[in-house]
Amino acid sequence: MPPNPAPRDLRSRPARLGAPDLGIGVGLRIKHYPEIFDEGQGSSMGGRPPNPRAEGSSEETRVDWFEIISENFTVPGGMPLHNLGRALERFPIVQHGVSLSIGSAEPLDWEYLRKLKALVSVTRSPWVSDHLCWGSAGGVHLHDLLPLPYTAATVKWVAERARAVQDFLGVRLALENVSSYMTFTSSEMTEWEFVSAIAEEADCGILLDVNNIYVSAYNHAFDADAYVDGVPAERVVQIHLAGHTNHGKYILDTHSDHVIDPVWDLYRRALRRTGPVSTLIEWDDDIPPFAELAAEAAKARAIRDEVCGAGPR
Repeated sequence: MPPNPAPRDLRSRPARLGAPDLGIGVGLRIKHYPEIFDEGQGSSMGGRPPNPRAEGSSEETRVDWFEIISENFTVPGGMPLHNLGRALERFPIVQHGVSLSIGSAEPLDWEYLRKLKALVSVTRSPWVSDHLCWGSAGGVHLHDLLPLPYTAATVKWVAERARAVQDFLGVRLALENVSSYMTFTSSEMTEWEFVSAIAEEADCGILLDVNNIYVSAYNHAFDADAYVDGVPAERVVQIHLAGHTNHGKYILDTHSDHVIDPVWDLYRRALRRTGPVSTLIEWDDDIPPFAELAAEAAKARAIRDEVCGAGPR
């Protein structure tokens, strides 16, 4: 498949679905609190002032925003909310969930959604994301992100639920494509057609996980470029990048290593369609020192500037 053409001026594009471009972010992790909050000696953020975009911040250690796992902060009080407050004083925060189970046959968990909405009122998250999957049955959370059959009936079911969630939360919902390790014989369309149909019918956003596209394309032998080219670019409000573990016959999405070159290439391809969009480096296992994570973020920023042109944010 030939390279997709770049738009003439990617920087001039308006915010997608009302979602701002926040720049390059990473996950908020306890291990990195000393650097994030400039505690003690040797902070790799260099004692930056509260404004993360302040002049004088190093490109090697610069982070524009943080993503939190929503479920870690839907608590009545204590240190999690204390540290969240400290982060909010310095950085934009975006909520990313793992328990919505939007594709489940179970009713929506309104108690969970009320907690999620209360957290939005604290974080002022410009959008809320979760995974396009299911992970609960019989009232039990399975703690996994399980794939769905790509059928018209599933599109209708998930889109109705996604629209209800988005209306209740009062902010844009972005659904993330997941890595998969099996397919359904009942599927009627490609995964990217499935993701696109749900986003259009629900009028919600897409969290485009470029690493997950690469992993699933490897596991199921489909064209990753066709996937990137097939989603509606105007609905992509965020991009995820991550490392994975290649076992030869299959790849596991482990978020435990550096982003590999073919995934960076897919990121370039996606940016040529979307323009500059909020991008996050995921690193959730074998978490490195903050300086190493920040260097990965700096690489994402350099690629974004290469494709879209450097400009004020």
